[in-house]
Parts: sequence; structure tokens; C-alpha cells
Amino acid sequence: MSVLELVDTHVTPLATNAASQAKPAAPEFADAEKLVDHIIEVVGKEIVLGAPLAIGKPVSFVNALYQRAKADPSITLRIETGITLEKPVGKSKLEKNFLEPFVEREFADVPDIDYIMDLRKGEVPPNITISEFFFKAGSFLNSPQQQNYTSTNYTHAVRDLLDKGVNVVGQLVAKRTIDGVTTYSLCSNSDLALDFAPVLKEMQDSGKPVAMIAEVNSNMPFMQNHAEVADNVFDFVLDQNLKPDNKDYALFAAPHASISPEDHMIGFYASTLLKDGGTLQVGIGSLSSALIYSTLLRHQNNAVYNQIVDELNIAEKFPITRSVGDRGIFEEGLYGCSELMVDGFMNLYKAGILKREVFEDLTVQTLLNNKKITTDVSVSTLLTLLEHDAIHQQLTAKDVSYLKRIGVFRESVEFFNGQLQAQHQTMQANLGDAEALQWITKFCLGDKLSGGAVMHGAFFIGPKDFYEALNNLSDEDHKKFCMTSVNYVNDLYDHFIGSQQLKQAQRKHARFINSAMMVTLNGSAISDALENGQVVSGVGGQYNFVAQSHQLPDSRSIMKLRSCSVRNGKLKSNIMFNYGHTTIPRQLRDIVITEYGIADLRGKPDHVVYTELIKIADSRFQQQLLDQAKAAGKVAKDYTIPVEFGNNTPESIQGIYQKYTQQNIFGPFPFGCSFTAEELQLGKALKALKAKTATPKGKIKCILNAITTPKPDKTIQPLLKRIGLENPTSIQDKLTQRLLIAELRGR
Repeated sequence: MSVLELVDTHVTPLATNAASQAKPAAPEFADAEKLVDHIIEVVGKEIVLGAPLAIGKPVSFVNALYQRAKADPSITLRIETGITLEKPVGKSKLEKNFLEPFVEREFADVPDIDYIMDLRKGEVPPNITISEFFFKAGSFLNSPQQQNYTSTNYTHAVRDLLDKGVNVVGQLVAKRTIDGVTTYSLCSNSDLALDFAPVLKEMQDSGKPVAMIAEVNSNMPFMQNHAEVADNVFDFVLDQNLKPDNKDYALFAAPHASISPEDHMIGFYASTLLKDGGTLQVGIGSLSSALIYSTLLRHQNNAVYNQIVDELNIAEKFPITRSVGDRGIFEEGLYGCSELMVDGFMNLYKAGILKREVFEDLTVQTLLNNKKITTDVSVSTLLTLLEHDAIHQQLTAKDVSYLKRIGVFRESVEFFNGQLQAQHQTMQANLGDAEALQWITKFCLGDKLSGGAVMHGAFFIGPKDFYEALNNLSDEDHKKFCMTSVNYVNDLYDHFIGSQQLKQAQRKHARFINSAMMVTLNGSAISDALENGQVVSGVGGQYNFVAQSHQLPDSRSIMKLRSCSVRNGKLKSNIMFNYGHTTIPRQLRDIVITEYGIADLRGKPDHVVYTELIKIADSRFQQQLLDQAKAAGKVAKDYTIPVEFGNNTPESIQGIYQKYTQQNIFGPFPFGCSFTAEELQLGKALKALKAKTATPKGKIKCILNAITTPKPDKTIQPLLKRIGLENPTSIQDKLTQRLLIAELRGR
């Protein structure tokens, strides 16, 4: 394919092409019950509903459909979805007392999803099945719902849903009308809808009864670009704002998670591997928040950042940071390409780090990568495009259209009979003529390349301030954030001609950074399930990004994990000799990071892989791991752990962490906190108490300590009142009060 053929190769949202111009706007319903009536008329009583991940679920419609099927056994309903969000609920009386006021405050006006409430109570009727391909982490361990889990890559979700016979697809959307034209935004979940729309249209054209539903919610941030679709893409729209005095329900918002000292160290090490001018993908959770924090620190307080780098001796201990990463500020900036757009990307944008624009044009992107042009338009831009055969010396109508589309020419420029028209003047469209070129420079050139994006995402979820930030973006800012198909983000290969080359050009120096629960010494990662088959979360897009990293020439896959964790009341290493389940196979091993450093595994022989991972394990487990590796013949018998890797202890982490927290660096809630001071104090005590009483021996020790604990003073009384233990009456409550007092006193 020639350069001239590639210049018009750009991504067009599928959904906008899927609906015929002749198709009228979707009928609107103000009442969910009436819409359910109509859906049953269209598709019948055997319904397979596909609903998006997380906050993209049309809750009013899903609840109405679920309740109808619950009341009518003649309806067969199967709900296919992922990440069903639910408000936190305590298991014990103490946890409930702690959580209830917090939930009432933080999740006000957030509706419950009826099917998840019934699942928890075991009350889902036999004519209804709930199947998910990604669980909210840990939410269904030891649950019958394990039987309804579908293991699939995120990019295969549409295919699998179609194989399962999905005939109704629902989506929460935003709506706007400008100059009489109404459009909808797929907002938080362009991920699957953009791929579903054309397929469902084809099914309808062939006579199959299927329907695509939109539910409008004004609290949804209206995302533009690929996420904005015409009013005839959906078959039916539920818009409860058509009712008088309607109030849209609030979106589920994930509170800011606390970042532990270990998480901060993991995030710091990961930040040293980011390349200025590169690409970033991250997931959700405290490990990702820690990476974002250290990336901000690197850019905004580079002197302190480098002081920490030197103090940790990172360059010498982990030379990959010199060859792959960087430690300077982000002058060119980063481009975000992540299935999940977390709030951290907005923090990077506001800080001027997320600013490297990518374009849906291979020629433009290649010239930018090679620094032949910049995003600022000048006559040099025009001549460079000519030099690289993107346009002709004697401009054609197609050339002018192209130049206007990419922002090199102003929108007002017109082409007619070989002449350019601008500002009521005309000139021959010949770039080889000096006078014409001077005229074109003066009257035709734009200021900036247009259509650039700093972020491609497939779905989003985050805290309240993240949604507020998205809602408050200016029009200019909105154009830089493109929510799109998960296949576009997660894969290099799709049905767009030439898109593989375009994605490769956009995703230079990509760092695909994900989290794992455990890693084995051969480099395999365990991220989604336990060795007995129980699913913790799901594969999602992790495998996609790891595989993609091996397909791009300057890309790296980075797996983050805490070096150890408490399992069944006992501290265990998360770097293990072997394990009975694998999410990422050993042949795709690359970079692994713990709070103790970085292991560079890609292309290395096994003896190096094993020892590199042992070097970043907790020192309490290093010798055991080394002995197992030697016994298996994977490491030489005379190998010893280098002395500089022999002090991997919590105390060493605390030492550097406390030193810098005193300088207001790091800290548990750098991005804000949803808890009150009392709740933070209580939460810390409850978490510690739960860990200490996880074993019979620990429980006895805590009880003995509680017996001798003095009565609560005036500083502890308000905390007891907050958790409902100020005046315990039962023996159990009295003992619980004493245990909590002892923990609050630090005994």
C-alpha cells in the first residue's frame, strides 16, 4: 500500500456507519416497564441480555426486566455481563456498623442492581441465569456463581455473547441536542457497543428479532469522538427525563483507595521505566494509583525524584531502567492507550504529562514520530507532506479535503476548478509556484493539526471527582479523549484496513502495566484465579496487552505485585516456585516489579529468570525459593544471593517511606480521601484486628490483651460511638469493645 493510499486510512466509529441514513430516530420511552413490554413483543420471552461492564449498565431497564422475569416464570432470562458493582456491605456486626454511615453518605442516590442483591441472598429464580466474564475482585469466592463464570479475553466478549444467542443489548448513555440534532454518547462503555451495533443491524436485516437499548442518564459525562453516535443507532431509548420532576440516579463511584508504603515503592520502580514520548496503559487499584503518583513526582519535583532513585541505587541494581526507562521530566509527554481509563489519566493530563497527541492518519503519525513535522502547522508541514507523497504539487480536490481534515488547511478554504478560494480571494493550487505558495501560507494554513487524541480508552470507572472532571472538560479538551472499541485499544489487528500499521505508529515505547496476585519462578503470572479453579476476577484485557507488548518493537509488558501477602492467616510469598494456575504463560514473561525492585526476564534463560525473581522477593522467603530452584536444577548449586539484594524487608521499606513522608512525599491518600478522620482511625484498627484474629492463636492473644486494657478515655469514646459500641450490652459486644479499645491504644 502506497503512502497516498494510506493517508485516508483512519478509524471511523462503526456505530455511525451501522445505521442507514434512512432509519428513523429510535422511539423513546419514559417508563421502563413499558419498554420491557415492547422488548418482549419484539424478541419474545426467551431473552439473552448483554449488559456492559461496571457503570455502563442501564440499571432501570435491567431491574425492570429482571423483576418481570422474576414475576413471570414463562420468561427465560439470561443476563451476560461483567463487573456488577455493588455497595460495600459488612459481614460482621462491627463491619456493618462501620460501613453503613459511610455507604449512606458516599453512595447516596446510587441504585442497587436487583439481580446482584438476589444472588447474595440465593433468591434468583430458576428461570433466570446471571453469567459474568469478569468478577469484581474477590466478590464471588466460595459462591455458586463460580459455576456461571465465562473465561474469555475482553476482545472476544462480543463474539462469545453472539455465540450465546444475545438478542438484547442494553447501554447507559448521555444525550444532547445541538441545533436540533440529537446524538447519544456511549460515555463510560464504548468498549463493546461500537462492535455490537453493526452486527445487530445485520441480524435485524436478516430477519432475526434483536434489539439495542439505550438508557439516558444526565449524570453520565458526554464523551465525544468515537463514543458519540447518531440517534438511530439504538432501536429503543429509555429516557426517564421525559417524566415530570424526574431525577436521574447517581453513578456508582469508587472511593479513592489508600496507597500503602509497599504500593508506593512498586509504583516508584514502575515510573522509572516510562519513556518520554511513549505510551501508557494501566489498570485500576492502589498499585496503579501509586504509579500515577510517582509519575507526577518525576515530572513536578524531579530533584526529589532523582534523589530517591539514587538512594535506592536503582540505576546500578536494575540496569534495565537505563536502557528502557528514563528519569527526566516529560517534555514530549505520554499518550494513554488503556482499556480502562482511570482517574489517574486525568491527573496526568492536568499536570501536562498526558499530552502526546496521536492521529488517525498513518502519514501524519509517521512524520510526527520521525520529528519531520510537529503539531504546529507551518509551510514546512505542507512541503513535508508533499515531499512524502501525501499530496500532489498540483493540489486536487481530494488533497484539499485531506489537508482540511488534518488541520493543515482551514475549514473555510474551498477548491474549485484547480483554484483555491480563501477570504474572498483565489489562487492557483500549485505548490511549485512561489507566489501561490506564499499566498497559501498567508490565507490557507491552519494553526494546529486537528483530530489529535492524548487518550484512547474503552471504558471508565472512578471516584466522584473523576466524573466531575470529565463533565467539566472544555470542548477542546474533550476532543483529546477518545472512548472507543475495546478491539481498537486492546489489539493491533482488526477489520480496519491499515490499522495495524497505524496503531504501531501511535503506540511507540508502549508500557503495558498490569497487576498480578502471584508470579512463579519461571515467570508465569497468576492474576485472575486460584489453583483450585476458583475465579477471583477475570482475564479481562491483561493477556491482550501482554501479547501486544511482544508484537511492538519498542514495547514492554510490566507486571506489578506485592512480594508477599497473608493467606489463611499466614504470611506467604507471592513469588512462588510453582502454582496450579496461570493467567500469563512463561513464554510471555517480561518485566516483574515488587516493592523490592525490578526483574528483567524477557529473552533470558531460566537460571537468570529464577534468580532475578528471587532477588526481588521478600528476604524471609528468598532462601526457601533458592533451595527449591537448586533442587529442581534450575539454578547452579554454588549460586548465592548478592548481598545488595539480601535486605528485602518491611523495615527497609518503612525506612525510606517514612523519611519522605516527613517531606510530604508519598502518603496514603495523595489524591483525596472519602473517609473522615474518625473512619480512617477506625478502619486501620479494624483491619489490623481482623488480621491478628485470623488464627486461633492470634485470637487468644488478642483476647488476653483486651482483658487487661484500661477503660476508654475521652479520645476513644467518639470512635466507639461511631461504630455503635459506646454502651455494649451483650457479652460478645463487650468483648468486641475491649478488643477494639486495645487495638486503638496500640497494645
